Amino acid sequence: AIIGLTNSGKSSILKAITNANPKIASYGFTTTEPEIGTLDYEGCNIQIIDLPPIASPNFDKGIVNNAETLLIVVEKIDEIKSILEQVKQNKNSKKIIIFNKIDLYNENTKRKIKETLKSKRYTHELVSTKSNEGLEELKEKILKSFPIIRIYTKHPGKKQKHQDKPVVLQKDSTLADVAEKILHGYSKKVKYAKVTGPSAKFKNQKIGLKHIVKDKDVVEFYTD
Repeated sequence: AIIGLTNSGKSSILKAITNANPKIASYGFTTTEPEIGTLDYEGCNIQIIDLPPIASPNFDKGIVNNAETLLIVVEKIDEIKSILEQVKQNKNSKKIIIFNKIDLYNENTKRKIKETLKSKRYTHELVSTKSNEGLEELKEKILKSFPIIRIYTKHPGKKQKHQDKPVVLQKDSTLADVAEKILHGYSKKVKYAKVTGPSAKFKNQKIGLKHIVKDKDVVEFYTD
């Protein structure tokens, strides 16, 4: 969920990183109801909801409290504390501070802003939807805020196509979990798998289904 004060540029960020096309205007409280977009990044589809400004009567704390990641958009560092106070009930979510409209500042000021945010130990990114600065880095931070891994599968003997969509699973999943995600009951038909990637000791390592996979592993399943 994207949250922030009015005119902080939340809707512009939603438009820049998702397929959404929200209304954007120079006057306040443009967003009157939640706007939903999908961020398609590194083979993962991530739903992002831009909420009305915190001061709006339509600000939905229910969505805030259930969001896995909160994207907190600010224009000034002193806004952060008051916004965090508004969302303190959600103790489990990851929080990313998005310092927006960074194109308005020179390099020296940017450096000072970065140092301040780093000293406060905030996960943060400086962005501009006008210059596109920081947007790719923001997408990566959003993806990494989720406890997920991407597993690529391929047919035995064929090359793995990097444009293929990965199987998305929770961390510490096994090869059996990968097989079941592909097709319920499929793991019972699998004799063994070959794995290439971070969890394998070498290319095409032959492994049983209890093996714990890691992000960006490439898996081949072998059945009877």
